[in-house]
Amino acid sequence: MIKLFVLSAVLLPFASAETIALDSLDRLKLIQVKAEPATYKGRTAVKISDAAPATTGDAGRLALLPGTSLQDGTIEIDLAGDVMSGAMQGARGFVGIVFRAAADAGRFECFYIRPTNGRADDQVRRNHSLQYISVPGFPWQMLREKFPEKYESYADLLPGEWTKVKIVVKGDHARLFVNGASQPSLLVNDLKQPVAAGQVGLWVGPGTIAHSSNLRVTRE
Repeated sequence: MIKLFVLSAVLLPFASAETIALDSLDRLKLIQVKAEPATYKGRTAVKISDAAPATTGDAGRLALLPGTSLQDGTIEIDLAGDVMSGAMQGARGFVGIVFRAAADAGRFECFYIRPTNGRADDQVRRNHSLQYISVPGFPWQMLREKFPEKYESYADLLPGEWTKVKIVVKGDHARLFVNGASQPSLLVNDLKQPVAAGQVGLWVGPGTIAHSSNLRVTRE
């Protein structure tokens, strides 16, 4: 589990921000993942790796932060994802953030990245660099089949390298910003789960080894 250190407190009467140091094992709720503290490419981080059966779906690999609560606001984090040695052929280094998560992880919204797709020599794969999913009921396969291109997009990504991610969520709308861009790379105007406060957490996909650092959550 991961020890959390809150480094900043209330900034405005109706908004609060906290920076969460992911630097030692305490207080993370691990669900079919392994976690350990790490120094990665010069940054203090937490290393998360897939520990689930290969048949586990989108809901299965999480590290929740039970001390967090967010309905509307902003999540900022640096993520690095890569493929584990011996991973299945379809592994892409999937790594992302869940928000509005139920305590039992039975409900959450999620944005994630596929780092090995960002510079693939295949335009279709590049178009699948960023992904929105929602649990329960809206895995990536169903969203891609029923709503092609609506919940996926492109971004320039590299496996194993730090990617700066920002999520802005309000009501049933969410925006995903990548690497400090002023415009979102992926828009979702119909978040699938009921609007309610929930936990923030780290998400990985099958065959992934990931690092996360510099987590900041700002509540409106």
